[in-house]
Amino acid sequence: MAAITSYESLPAVAGEPGTGKAGTVVMKFGGTSVADTAKLKTVGQRLVAAREAGNRVVAVLSAMGDSTDELVRLAYEISPRPKPRELDMLISVGERISCALAAMAIHDLGHEAISLTGSQAGIVTDTVHGKAKIVDVRARRIHEALDQDRIVLVAGFQGVSTDLDITTLGRGGSDTTAVALAAALGADACEINTDVEGVHTADPRLVRTARKLHAVSYEEMLEMAAAGAKVVQLRAVEFARNYHVRLHVRSAFAEEDGTWIREEDERMLEKAMISGVTHTLEETLYRVQGVPASRLFAALAEASVNVDTIVQTGPEIVFSAPVEDRPDASAALDALGVEWSARDDLGKVSLIGAGMKSHPGVAARTFATLDELGIEPEVVSTSPIKIACHVARDDVERAVQALHRAFELDAPDAERAHA
Repeated sequence: MAAITSYESLPAVAGEPGTGKAGTVVMKFGGTSVADTAKLKTVGQRLVAAREAGNRVVAVLSAMGDSTDELVRLAYEISPRPKPRELDMLISVGERISCALAAMAIHDLGHEAISLTGSQAGIVTDTVHGKAKIVDVRARRIHEALDQDRIVLVAGFQGVSTDLDITTLGRGGSDTTAVALAAALGADACEINTDVEGVHTADPRLVRTARKLHAVSYEEMLEMAAAGAKVVQLRAVEFARNYHVRLHVRSAFAEEDGTWIREEDERMLEKAMISGVTHTLEETLYRVQGVPASRLFAALAEASVNVDTIVQTGPEIVFSAPVEDRPDASAALDALGVEWSARDDLGKVSLIGAGMKSHPGVAARTFATLDELGIEPEVVSTSPIKIACHVARDDVERAVQALHRAFELDAPDAERAHA
């Protein structure tokens, strides 16, 4: 069995070499943090406080609450198959509204601010609508505004393509906008302000005893994000790792520190061997026969399908992909003329931890725990710091809870409080 978890290659973030200045912070606020005008005013106060503390401040804002979902709903009321270019043009407006309103709030607090679209901020992407990838960051206009002592508000989730069209970066894309800007600006850190206190040992809605982690390595967070943890977008973590951007995931509604995502250190390996148990219910598992792997994955890449788990045993290739990629994956497989099947009734439970590399017996305890529950994984894939099991969707919740107990992730040591 071969198991692969692949991440996309990254561009060389251009920025302006030599223009990064100490004291620059990038602060991202998600949709729940800017859900109404009262919360937008609170965000404005947070940004002003950071500026008055002596920082050069750049904020990346998401659309207000569920406004993007509402725009998508409108699009599908108009057309059963909205043209991707026009859909991007439509759904990119939410973030611009948030930025303009926040700038007004900051002006009323006596500070200068400027709101910028993704394209005005210099976010250049490829030409794939709906899930574009950043290929360049040209931050000249941001630097100029910062040099004029302005707070800069950038619309997240969007950019301008090399064909000069408005593009969007996919779900969670504001995280990627923030990290890419932090890299290009040479920022001291990138704050991801969200509706949770930080990264937990499991989803607190599923496991009431889950603990907030004080420190997570880039590699662990990459695996967590790929395995279903929605606190930070996968591409954002990859940017942070490649460009050494320290991430601070924290609550937008509290002053307490959250979780720092950074380079691995020895204490991470020595404290708790497992950092967390993650899960997802939103993956489709495919089984394909009659095609070489090179041809299969070339076709899927051409269709912009985000493949996650890959397992090959003999002539059969098994892979998983997000549910939203099902139409593109189906069309690509049909075009290949291969024999294939897909299952949408499975979830994935993943055990992740940098300490796994130096602690034997993790796999034994994992499968013994599942066996006690009578759960037989459909597919298992691994990496040096992850064991992922596709199981029946109805078994996901109790599998997560049992593994959390089995590896004592409700104990104080699980928090890695040394950070």
